[in-house]
Amino acid sequence: MDTEKQSQGNYAVNDTAGDSSSLGLRQEETHNAETTDSTVPNRQSSEHPYTVLTEKEKICTIIISSFGAFLSPVSASIYLSILNSLSKDLMVSTAKINLSITAYMIFQALVPSIIGVYSDKNGRRPALLICFIVSLGANIGLAVQDSYIFLIALRCLQGSGSSGTIIISTAVTADVVTRSERGKYTAYSSLGMTLGQALGPLIGGILNHFFGWRSIFWFLTTYSGLMALLVVFSLPETSRSVVGNGARQPQIWNECIMDMISQKRQRRIHFSEDRTVSTHNRRPNPAETIKIAMEKETAILLFFSALLFAGYVFVLCSLPSQLERKYGFNSLQIGLCFLPYGFGSLASRWAVATLADWNFRRHCSRLGIRIIRNRQPQLSGFPLEAARLQIALPLVYLSCICITTYSWVMTYKTNLAGPLILLFFTACTISGAFGSVFTLIIDCHMKQPATAAAASNLFRCFFGAGAAAAAVPLITKLRIGWTGTIVASTWVISSPLLWGVMKWGRHWREEGGRSREGADRERI
Repeated sequence: MDTEKQSQGNYAVNDTAGDSSSLGLRQEETHNAETTDSTVPNRQSSEHPYTVLTEKEKICTIIISSFGAFLSPVSASIYLSILNSLSKDLMVSTAKINLSITAYMIFQALVPSIIGVYSDKNGRRPALLICFIVSLGANIGLAVQDSYIFLIALRCLQGSGSSGTIIISTAVTADVVTRSERGKYTAYSSLGMTLGQALGPLIGGILNHFFGWRSIFWFLTTYSGLMALLVVFSLPETSRSVVGNGARQPQIWNECIMDMISQKRQRRIHFSEDRTVSTHNRRPNPAETIKIAMEKETAILLFFSALLFAGYVFVLCSLPSQLERKYGFNSLQIGLCFLPYGFGSLASRWAVATLADWNFRRHCSRLGIRIIRNRQPQLSGFPLEAARLQIALPLVYLSCICITTYSWVMTYKTNLAGPLILLFFTACTISGAFGSVFTLIIDCHMKQPATAAAASNLFRCFFGAGAAAAAVPLITKLRIGWTGTIVASTWVISSPLLWGVMKWGRHWREEGGRSREGADRERI
């Protein structure tokens, strides 16, 4: 197994899976233990790999789940390019059409609290299939409806179906990737989500321009059906409560057809592994999402990440009307103008992922920790908050500068190149800051990654729904320049919360772990 060389220290950290009781730190030199950082514990290391999947299988599994997650952002962003067309065809105001975005995001906030807990306890595959089937039905309804009331109702159903795909994709990555490699694989896991944001408005603009707004819902219907088939045939179950690190056999109905054909199930069963799995009650309990959200450190992180997302939605929702009014663009041209925003998010995923892994390894090196691939460490006392937020905080302040500058440039009819360039950097910095904070939330809840992602989704969608509803009225009253300034000021005023988490977060996290299950709380 590959070993990554770090500076020599007193401990070797096994970056491994299995249950948290089998994870830990191995003392190499007893006589040096007393001089080592007192926060690094002395524990027996596990010999079990974090996952039995090969590198190729791991990447393929993450990419499949990532393209499942494509459905959620593309369902939201593809809709932006038809706002003006819907307003004219249904004979309602733009503000009323924006309420369909608000309704969509409210249900995107609520439903993952159920589907996330369900997937943690019963498996990722059945949860994904439920999402795709509900989404398929909702999109068929949206394609044939011709009423504002039905538009609102079916958008709620569409949000319910697509919302779980992102949190399940996040959970699949947490199932098969150790914390020290999280940044590298996050680039793969966020690929579908980022492409959905980047390409959705363009796809919507093209389809709306040539075939009308109903065609976008037929596109989403087709995509939902194809992804459901891909899950049935190719996506293995990864939930650690169901299959452990992949060696435990899932129920026959929960196996993908490719695993049955290739008999990978038998190979995994005989792979050297601790097959212990969760024995908790497998009925989904949405209250678990609320419990996570009420933890001191997590609540602050959820609140701040939701503020960032609200600013992201503000730009998305205001752009179509601004481009039509100031530049006279049609739906296709508006869709093309979303590309810099999407590609800014995409660039951020790769760049920030690299920085995140580098900073994690830098802290390991400082503590004398040697990281071993496919081994999950229990880093009791490790400064997780510093490792993640040292990347997030500079990006938060850069986001403030970018969104303020963009807003004032859009206040006046300048050359189009200016707003487009600023859109790229605004998306890049906001996405990078949000991604870093979100990664820390998942790091703190490795036993329940989908439930933690659902808690994040709950906050960000409620805040995003508010931003979608308020964007046009605020811009009408204050102009976009002052509205963007208010958004940036909110981030600056709230940023000391992240400094507080970086200083006291580790204490809060360990205190919370002792009050529940210390070993589970500190799994990485």
